[in-house]
Amino acid sequence: MVVRIRRSAATAVLPLLFFHLLSAFHGPVFSAQVFWFCGCCCRSLGAANCCASMFVTWGAHIYEDSQTGNALDLLKRASEMIKVKRHREAVGLLNAAIEADPNLSEAYQQRATAFLHLCRFEDSGKDYKKFLELKPGTSSVEKDLSKSLQAQDALNSAYSHFDSGDHSKALDYINKIVLVYSSGCLEAKILKVKLLLALKDYSSVISESGFILKEDEDNLEALLVRGRAYYYLSDHDVALRHYQKGLRLDPEHSELKKAYFGLKNLLKKAKSAEDNAAKGKLRVAVEDFKAALALDPNHTAHNVHLHLGLCKVLVKLGRGKDAIDSCTEVLNIDEELVEALVQCKDHIHVEYYSTGIPHAMFVRADWQRGEAKLLTEDWDGAVEDLKIAAQKSPQDMNIREALMRAEKSLKLSKRKDWYKILGVSKTASIAEIKRAYKKLALQWHPDKNVDNREEAEAKFREIAAAYEVLGDEDKRVRYDRGEDLDEGTGMGGGGFNPFGGGGQQFTFHFEGGFPGGGFPGGFGFNF
Repeated sequence: MVVRIRRSAATAVLPLLFFHLLSAFHGPVFSAQVFWFCGCCCRSLGAANCCASMFVTWGAHIYEDSQTGNALDLLKRASEMIKVKRHREAVGLLNAAIEADPNLSEAYQQRATAFLHLCRFEDSGKDYKKFLELKPGTSSVEKDLSKSLQAQDALNSAYSHFDSGDHSKALDYINKIVLVYSSGCLEAKILKVKLLLALKDYSSVISESGFILKEDEDNLEALLVRGRAYYYLSDHDVALRHYQKGLRLDPEHSELKKAYFGLKNLLKKAKSAEDNAAKGKLRVAVEDFKAALALDPNHTAHNVHLHLGLCKVLVKLGRGKDAIDSCTEVLNIDEELVEALVQCKDHIHVEYYSTGIPHAMFVRADWQRGEAKLLTEDWDGAVEDLKIAAQKSPQDMNIREALMRAEKSLKLSKRKDWYKILGVSKTASIAEIKRAYKKLALQWHPDKNVDNREEAEAKFREIAAAYEVLGDEDKRVRYDRGEDLDEGTGMGGGGFNPFGGGGQQFTFHFEGGFPGGGFPGGFGFNF
């Protein structure tokens, strides 16, 4: 009896349980129909065996139906993610959809599209091919597969041109193909900012790397390249902040460490040079400036300041030729860099434009090179440089004073050098001047140079004019001061004529004549 009660209970309970489960999935009407069918079967097969069999059969149907519905829901959600360019999240949803329904072709197509945007080209190609297996001949997908292959080839070509130094060509591949088909390709974006840095387009580097960091603020490559852009604009404080942030994320990142400590060393060397120059330790300062310049010859925006500082120190040391070389480096600054500084004025934080540093820098370079050319007695070059500096900064009295000195030196250089004509130094005594004059007068007297009398007369007049100035103490002092002695001194257009009229009179007389002959009739030679 007990056993029969239990079997009766099972006969009653199992159909009710099955009905409850069906109601949860398919609703009461459909479940009632199944329950009636189950009741009929139970009378012939027995309730327990009948309902167990029905439960397995319909349970399998219910699971399959629920999985298909789940896959379609995931596909719909993934489509929304792709529309807002959240491709990585879309891939996760599509992975689940394909796992739920391995034959859902649209899931393969959408995942391939997401992979393409993320430049996962091999995965993209596999999914496009899987879709074409499920739905052969779909032309739109065949075109998308072709785009994926083109983008992959273009990215490889961009790397190849980057390695060979053809940065413009590499950038074309990135902009015109890769990022057109794979707009979310982080790898291509990083390569792009590296190419822009190599092309010295620092403004674009800052902008493009900024977009990357908005998506991923901890991207080490973006922090490094953006820091380098600020570095080459000589905005060292901002560059250091980028390097420091990267190193906090990865203290052992070799490129960030190299950039950070390299910049710190450069700033240390530059400060040492400036401090030694200010203290008057000029020779030590020269070595410090040279050491700082050697650290990064490509850092033009900063090196112009180092070259200018070196030029000023070299001028003070009287090393004119070396000073000219340093100042010329400043004035030969690449026009592209000047343009880059202008373009980046909204990005950089140094006071290039609020204080006019580039303008003042070039003014000082012209001025200092002019001073250096005075040291090398390049009077024309000195006047030219100092005029340019004076035009750029007309209120600077130091430049005007230097220009006046240069113009005076140029004027003096164009007059005859009486010391040179007599072959004496500027410190020669009056006795040395007289001896030199007597010797040259005898050598070039026209009567002694019959075969080249015209040349001798010209030379003799020049020698006599030199002695007229240098043999007179007052005239010599005025000549040394650079005063104009043209009037009444034979230094103007009329010249000095030792053979008559005006000025000192000279009488030549040589007893027994000159060796090897003599002047016919003889002359008196009196001083």
